Amino acid sequence: MSTAQPTVLLVDDEADIVDVYALAFSEDYDVLKAHDGEEALEKVSDADVVLLDRRMPGLSGREVLAAIRERGFDVRVAMVTAVDPDFDIAEMPFDAYLTKPVGEAELRETVDGLLTLTDYDEQVRERFAIAEKMAALETEKAGAELAESEEYQRLAERAAELDAETSETVGEMDPETFEQALTGITELEDE
Repeated sequence: MSTAQPTVLLVDDEADIVDVYALAFSEDYDVLKAHDGEEALEKVSDADVVLLDRRMPGLSGREVLAAIRERGFDVRVAMVTAVDPDFDIAEMPFDAYLTKPVGEAELRETVDGLLTLTDYDEQVRERFAIAEKMAALETEKAGAELAESEEYQRLAERAAELDAETSETVGEMDPETFEQALTGITELEDE
């Protein structure tokens, strides 16, 4: 008998970390474990969400992430790393960025959010990923650094473009269609 449980792939070169993370998910999720990038790429097709360490020997998390996107896997990816975010993350195609140490509640909240995000279209997922990148940078960088960063400015501009497109789409809807769309979103969040 198959389960309807989502599958989370935990990728970290430190086995103890993978085992601790697995405890957070073992009751409500199917859990896959990988201890290097190659193993992660072998298992990613079976996952709904990937928690991916950024620094690993062999294939780095960044290289694994690039391979996941190049191969077209429809999976949400959260980088879970001890590397403080820098402006290089602006171009990385992840969905969320968590800086270690990460507690069980934050891990579960992130995975639950990413699973919900799967139900939305690409534009919504892109806006969410941009918001995650901007929040990570805002936590780590001073306002002056953000203002001077071309990468951060590109993120902010793209966020504004997506917000404007959404606003335009909402403005074109008749009130009944808009209400139905909101009801659908609310029902998804309540599930």
